[in-house]
Amino acid sequence: MLRVSQVKLTIDEDLDQLEEKLCKKLRISKDELIRFSIVRESIDARKDPIMFSYTLECEVRHEAALLRRRLRDVARAEAAPFTLPEQGSERLTHRPVVIGFGPSGMFAGLLLAQNGYRPIILERGSCVETRTRRVREFWAGGQLDPQCNVQFGEGGAGTFSDGKLTTRSKDPRCHHVLEELVRFGAPEQILYEAHPHIGTDILSGIVKAIRSEIIALGGEVRFDAQAEDFLLSSGALRALIVNGEERPCEQALLCIGHSARDTMRTLHACGMQMEAKAFAVGVRVEHPQQMIDDAMYGNGKRNALRLPAAPYKVTSNFPNGRGVYSFCMCPGGYVVAAASEAGGVVTNGMSYSGRKGENANAALLVSLNPADFPGTDPLSGMRWQREIEENAYRVSGSYRAPAQKVGDFLAGRPSVGAGRVTPTYRPGVTWCDLHDVLPGKITDAIAQALPRLDGKLKGFADPDAVMTAPETRSSSPVRIIRDSSRQSSLRGLYPTGEGAGYAGGIMSAAIDGIMTAETIIMEENYERETDQQMAP
Repeated sequence: MLRVSQVKLTIDEDLDQLEEKLCKKLRISKDELIRFSIVRESIDARKDPIMFSYTLECEVRHEAALLRRRLRDVARAEAAPFTLPEQGSERLTHRPVVIGFGPSGMFAGLLLAQNGYRPIILERGSCVETRTRRVREFWAGGQLDPQCNVQFGEGGAGTFSDGKLTTRSKDPRCHHVLEELVRFGAPEQILYEAHPHIGTDILSGIVKAIRSEIIALGGEVRFDAQAEDFLLSSGALRALIVNGEERPCEQALLCIGHSARDTMRTLHACGMQMEAKAFAVGVRVEHPQQMIDDAMYGNGKRNALRLPAAPYKVTSNFPNGRGVYSFCMCPGGYVVAAASEAGGVVTNGMSYSGRKGENANAALLVSLNPADFPGTDPLSGMRWQREIEENAYRVSGSYRAPAQKVGDFLAGRPSVGAGRVTPTYRPGVTWCDLHDVLPGKITDAIAQALPRLDGKLKGFADPDAVMTAPETRSSSPVRIIRDSSRQSSLRGLYPTGEGAGYAGGIMSAAIDGIMTAETIIMEENYERETDQQMAP
């Protein structure tokens, strides 16, 4: 197998022409090419004309002879397939429990089910069908459901997002996750796109399909089922309190997500070792997508064949160690209400698979360290998050998000209405001065960064661009300490994924879930006939 990079197509050329381009680069006839596949697709917009650049893997006749020619951009492909671990020798008394059905819990539960462990999955929120209805009602101005919202429910926070699947890891589990997502309904191009995404409209179907397979393999998925407490014996888990009832359990994967503050408080009270972790707080910033397209591609070139809505990534670092950067950028997307607690405003970004919205949005975040938090205990950052969200609610008087135009923010005056950019946040915005919403160390950093970022991306500091606040849930402010066995200080509890402080985004959370499931498989052996089930 060969890997060939820098195979180029113009924006007017079709994918069917890749074969011809590949053969030309290898200097072989089509008869000598057995098969090929796309490994990676990216857009090279640095020069005119804009090109699509491909990395391909292929099988050819006389491979050894071709490699001896030392052609440019041609090398032997080093395959590193994902392989399942062998089951361990320790006998499981009870079925493993997965707490949380976001990306980490979903892929951990799936792997356990595929290996015969029949996991019991507890999700505090509802199934995606009910969840979607309740979220839409909230966005339309209805009541917030603290147990079923953008943060809690089937699929986790990723269900209402852009569905980004990017990661820099070369771990073979990455490709395995992508292949599984395709198997459950994602488009095949995520296997090779440089910046793959799915979109919230497709994600909802995928999570239902994964749920169905887990159940078909003997697992259980229980919605509206919250693990409220953890009962211990000699420092090890012996049972869970689920919806007020005691259930025997000796192994539980903590895939609780970054917003399960009540669970974090409970675990801390149980004596679990944890620490405050660096995270970031800021705003969502919206620009016209056409402006971003023109800045990234050149004026008017987005309308050319096959060019998608352009993404961007910007960052600015300061001598004091503070950084301001874009995160979770949503081309053609929407800013949405992502609160999970009464009396607090939280913003997030979301897009559909087509990314056809008029605006681009991204989080504009300021990096924070535990030294920035009021207090020194492990939950100090979490409490500060809540204080910022509650202050935003006080300023707006509702779940409408505080908003300000960039020009007014830099001039130090409150905004009274929109300019050329109409904010997309649902259920609506309250125009104000964001200096009254966010701590000074955050607003000062954003004010310093905006002119710099405008120099990197033309129009970024457009006076009519809209900033909506606060963006507080970019990552967990707490890390649960785990050892080489991936267990916490309370034995039998396995902190996993984004909420535990070991991942950030769908892909890394899914991979962390897989790795925790692998640990259990390698250590434990499940024999169905000896199982003592957790009662429904």
